[in-house]
Amino acid sequence: MTRFIEVQNAEMVFHTRKGSFHALREIDLQVERGEFVTLIGHSGCGKSTLLNLIAGLLKPTSGVLLCDNREIAGPGPERAVVFQNHSLLPWLSCFDNVHLGVERVFGDRESKTQLKERTRAALELVGMGHALHKRPHEISGGMKQRVGIARALAMEPKVLLMDEPFGALDALTRARLQDELLKIVARTHSTVVMVTHDVDEAVLLSDRIVMMTNGPAATIGQILRVDLPRPCDRVALAEDRHYVQCRKEVLDFLYTRQAHAETAEA
Repeated sequence: MTRFIEVQNAEMVFHTRKGSFHALREIDLQVERGEFVTLIGHSGCGKSTLLNLIAGLLKPTSGVLLCDNREIAGPGPERAVVFQNHSLLPWLSCFDNVHLGVERVFGDRESKTQLKERTRAALELVGMGHALHKRPHEISGGMKQRVGIARALAMEPKVLLMDEPFGALDALTRARLQDELLKIVARTHSTVVMVTHDVDEAVLLSDRIVMMTNGPAATIGQILRVDLPRPCDRVALAEDRHYVQCRKEVLDFLYTRQAHAETAEA
């Protein structure tokens, strides 16, 4: 395995009308090619800020971020982002929402037929081949997220960045999409960095869990490696000793070692 994403001593300070806000400090993180890493921590710990730095949507106040040995200086098609809000254009069909991104990335080097086939294949990959011509208001929330993931995967990104993509879904839909995501990642060998608030989701999906300290000036408090068999059987995992131990370590970090954030808000 090789280092694919590198965050080297990154700091992030936001300058607002109320003064400076030190969001992140001394962030050092390496993500290997094909690895699934989740970022977890209390609200305000800078999880999404770190994800946006990797996406190139923000520039660090200091420090360097690299993807495949190239400095991240802005957004790029090699890093696709899936947000909690699916961000689909309501006047376009599922097919056209995905095709729009495909055309932007591959339009100058592929034929119209190839672009359409690439779009169709991405939707088939997430189980949405039956809804190509439906518009967002005609499908469920879980289906909308599937289309959002298809749009990201259709661009063949080297890195898939996900900011709580299942946070707004009901528990059963969330579980189904988690299982589907694991299957997709196994087939595409994608490198994934995902923000989550859900401890069980982090343990189920991750190769490593990056636990953030409380903000302001948040940093990485602990990194936990999760060695679970793939694919995972979520029912069997409930009694798996390693799963239970990993879950306990994350809960201990969040609610014992970083408990003062919750106390302060109470």
